[in-house]
Amino acid sequence: MNKDRRGWLLAISALIIALDRVTKIWVQHHVAVGDEITIIPRYFFISHVLNPGAAFSLFTDSPSPARTRWMLTIFSLIAILVVFGLILKVGRRFTAAGIALALILGGALGNVWDRIHYGVVTDFLEVFLRWGHWSYHWPDFNVADSAIVCGGILLLLDAFLPKKSAF
Repeated sequence: MNKDRRGWLLAISALIIALDRVTKIWVQHHVAVGDEITIIPRYFFISHVLNPGAAFSLFTDSPSPARTRWMLTIFSLIAILVVFGLILKVGRRFTAAGIALALILGGALGNVWDRIHYGVVTDFLEVFLRWGHWSYHWPDFNVADSAIVCGGILLLLDAFLPKKSAF
């Protein structure tokens, strides 16, 4: 008996949205914009950055911020509809692809919520990568961004995993 798992996949998306909202609200109430709290000195901080652009702060210096905001919002909403449709199509069983899509859906909804309600996305996870004298400041991100990236990686891994033969 093959049970329909779409409800569980949508629950994963809802959990991502809830975690994203709770963490962003906490940051908005406890960390001033531009400030940070040290978690691991020199490596990891909780910051408060308002990102008007896309992932990795792409398009933040756009000459037309309002147009960029709405284009990103429209693109996100289209992506959300496509991913939701894919979950409805493939979500009858738990698969890596289904879980990946659930993570992507939750992350996309979390960020589009910010973009629609505030005009910017709150980012707060700040990481410095260091090796000897070399260091790199990773662009600040949030729970939604993490879910989208993890979902994308899981989709890639699933694409390379051997599939069971139907024969």
